[in-house]
Amino acid sequence: MSKYTPFAFLVLIILLGFSACQKDNTFTGTTPMLKTSLDTMTFDTVFTTVGSATRSFKIYNIEQEDIYVSVALKNQNSKFRLNVDGTAGNSINEVFIAGGDSVYVFADVTVDPDQPLSISPFVIEEYLTITASNTTKEILLVAWGQNANYVPQSKRTGSISLLSCDLESETWDDPKPYVIYGVLLVDSCDLIIPEGTDIYVHGGLVRADEQLYNEGFLIVLKDGKIIANGSNEHPITFQGDRLEGSFDDVAGQWVGIRLFSGSQGNIFNHVMIKNSIVGIRVDSAAQLTMNACEIHNTSSIGLLGIRSTITATNTLIYNTGQQSAVLTYGGNYNFEHCTFASYGNQSSALRFDNFKCTDPPLCQEIVYVNDLNANFKNCIFTGNEKDEISLIDWTDGEDPSLFNYSMTNCAVKVDEILNNNQHPDFFDYCTNCIRLNNNDTIFIDLENQDFHLDTMSIMIDKGLFISQLNTDLEENPRDNNPDIGCYEFQK
Repeated sequence: MSKYTPFAFLVLIILLGFSACQKDNTFTGTTPMLKTSLDTMTFDTVFTTVGSATRSFKIYNIEQEDIYVSVALKNQNSKFRLNVDGTAGNSINEVFIAGGDSVYVFADVTVDPDQPLSISPFVIEEYLTITASNTTKEILLVAWGQNANYVPQSKRTGSISLLSCDLESETWDDPKPYVIYGVLLVDSCDLIIPEGTDIYVHGGLVRADEQLYNEGFLIVLKDGKIIANGSNEHPITFQGDRLEGSFDDVAGQWVGIRLFSGSQGNIFNHVMIKNSIVGIRVDSAAQLTMNACEIHNTSSIGLLGIRSTITATNTLIYNTGQQSAVLTYGGNYNFEHCTFASYGNQSSALRFDNFKCTDPPLCQEIVYVNDLNANFKNCIFTGNEKDEISLIDWTDGEDPSLFNYSMTNCAVKVDEILNNNQHPDFFDYCTNCIRLNNNDTIFIDLENQDFHLDTMSIMIDKGLFISQLNTDLEENPRDNNPDIGCYEFQK
């Protein structure tokens, strides 16, 4: 027997005793309290070349007794890597934390910004889970995956950021795309967006005060405005930041654009907005001018005007979860050569009214009415419902000045609203209009959402000549007998 055997035996006895003491002190409850130094770990480095970044946080054991925790990434093929108390891996179990003590968790990420977005998206997000007994806590890991202009550059999820330039202007003219992360407020600033600019909005569910909401929101306040001047060759795009093929036509990825009350001078020219919840919402006393724009793949309304002023020409709105356009609580609206295609839902292409009910259960008692002035020329309103126009005058015609609308040389799909208890006089306000039915030939390929006019389309040469609109959405010339809708048939 070696001369060190008695000493080794003594050390073994001491270690076993220490281990036994640890086990006796281990937390015996069912729901230990876990506390961390942060809830979101942001890797705010913008990678211009292949690179890595490391961040850390602490897990605190606020119990008096010892606990064991497990730390793991939900995605085993993650771009993130963990190191907890010297042990590396994507899933680390049985991490010992003495009562009242803490342990560091290190996470790093390696990003190649030159990889395609399907591999390295603009925003890389993943949840890390910490488990102790029956308690689980999640930490959100966020990193930038591409070389882009991030607005703001470093914020946690659920944040609200302000873009202000002291009543001056700011131009987004960098050739790299812009990525809005969270909620962006534009105030005291004219945001100028030149042609060809790509704007991606990162959406997602956020929990705040025990409520869930979808972030990814561009809001223009009273003293702000957006001037987006795209071109037919180089349009401006607003869309979600998920660019994998499977997300190309997924609606509701971000909230949308909202022009708050009083925002004036907003101009959208050759702008495409897609994959949001609402395309554009224009609030009371706000103003928007649109030309050659497209809004599609929204999970709710495409264009929403609330007692606002909207002028739209050569604009196409389609594939919406609800109405293509809603003009509510009155306002002033002028639409020329626009196409509203409401297929695949149970809502009308267009709804307009002159009232607001702030408390739906009391709508018979508490209703606010505002005058409506809406004019439509050379527009198409169609879809798969019997009535693709819904109009509600709260006064039932008692005061015509509160519900003033006209349609000229429009194509409308209506049926049931023409009966005696709805709007039998509809065509008194729809001059030289075409009443559509399901058998009419209109578009080239409805199944593939191609809304150019078919060679046999009944829209051809049925429009009213408007001198200032001598081109269509794609800047093709219109003749003296223009076609109805946003596209002019090319012979």
